[in-house]
Amino acid sequence: MADQSSSETKRRASGRTDQPLEDELVQEFQNTVQEGTDRLHRTWRALIVTGLFGGIDVGLGILAMMAVMDATGSKLLAGIAFGIGLLALRLAHSELFTEDFLLPINAVVAGHGSWLSLVRLWVVTLVTNLVGGWAFMWVVVAAFPDMTDSLLTLSTGYVANGLTFETACLALLAGSTITLMTRMQQGSGNDVMTAIVSLIGGLLVVGMGMLHGALNSIVMFGAMHAGWDYSYTDWFVWFAWVIPLNMVGGLAIITLPRLIRTWELLMAERRGERISEATVADGDEDREN
Repeated sequence: MADQSSSETKRRASGRTDQPLEDELVQEFQNTVQEGTDRLHRTWRALIVTGLFGGIDVGLGILAMMAVMDATGSKLLAGIAFGIGLLALRLAHSELFTEDFLLPINAVVAGHGSWLSLVRLWVVTLVTNLVGGWAFMWVVVAAFPDMTDSLLTLSTGYVANGLTFETACLALLAGSTITLMTRMQQGSGNDVMTAIVSLIGGLLVVGMGMLHGALNSIVMFGAMHAGWDYSYTDWFVWFAWVIPLNMVGGLAIITLPRLIRTWELLMAERRGERISEATVADGDEDREN
């Protein structure tokens, strides 16, 4: 116990903060709680518009994916191109379902919002993502009718196998990957790294055929606009089992371990023991240097 106490004392003395965790983790925690709080307390108008633009940003990524897949036939390269949509989400401060699991949950546990406001954020974001994506893909298909083969191919692949152990795992991985990607971007203030993470996210989620309820649904809406044989009922049956698995992937695999890792900070935040603004400013200055 004495050795542990001595080690902790040295860490506090040499670090930039007096918290019992790595300085970078403290800084990231402060950022995620602040951003999560902002998201929880958006007005209805802001929440709806942000979610709609989230669907549009995803549609922009799908347009890039269609262009690359039409030119190269490579699903992996098309997935990287889709990362443009994920980058647009980040830079435009839009909202994508499962992207926002870690940040607002941090804020709720830290005492800066209610669970009801969290459910409101999730439900409105998911619905408006779908509405915005549906409308944008109608325009895309009307503008580029000769590039829709990739939409039909990908959409058929999403639903062909139904619910199996393999597809369930693909849905779990999609939820965890999108949530982890957001956490990685939150931990970096570098725009180049943000772009790289977005492209990698597109490669993994789209290029490797993971099943993400919101992203894949917008692809499927484009396929329906292009004359796909499947109906909205077929889509909804698929959607009804993919979304819960996405949530388990994002919440259980990424969010819960992160909450456990920063539990001391969450409880301190609930008690009002905030990290000083001077400490945070010092952390920002060190990162820039």
